[in-house]
Amino acid sequence: MQKGWIIAGLCCVSVVSAADAQQSGALKPYEQVWKPAATPPGGIAWSVLESTKEIQRIENGVIYSKPVFPKAIKALAGKKIKVNGYMLPLENGVRQSRFVLLAYPPDCPFHLNPSPMQFIEVRAVTPVAMRDDVNTIEGTLVLTGDDEGGIFYKLVNSKEL
Repeated sequence: MQKGWIIAGLCCVSVVSAADAQQSGALKPYEQVWKPAATPPGGIAWSVLESTKEIQRIENGVIYSKPVFPKAIKALAGKKIKVNGYMLPLENGVRQSRFVLLAYPPDCPFHLNPSPMQFIEVRAVTPVAMRDDVNTIEGTLVLTGDDEGGIFYKLVNSKEL
């Protein structure tokens, strides 16, 4: 069993070591592995969504997260936006009407979980076909998180472009 975990963990090892990257001036290790989906024309960049700050508290071993939205994000609330991302299914089947759109590719199960400002819960009007590559999704942005549930963004009345 240990051997399987070691082999599975190797899938996530960066080609450039941290020491090599620092000495050579190459990309930092997290930049080498994690690149957010490119911004679609006329769309919102993940860097904008990632500008939201997160307040965490721990109670009885449970982490609760609450957002502090900057003005740029508050201005998008209730507006139709377009964003690129990677699908994470929440339903069974090859088409999804409810899914999570991730900023970064879910290429390895051993990477850290995304933070709440790096994903959007999507509710699509018409189910969207599952794909391994980038999807462009358009929908109305709803800001959430007052319940400290860890979901900051939702796109409703969404569709794939």
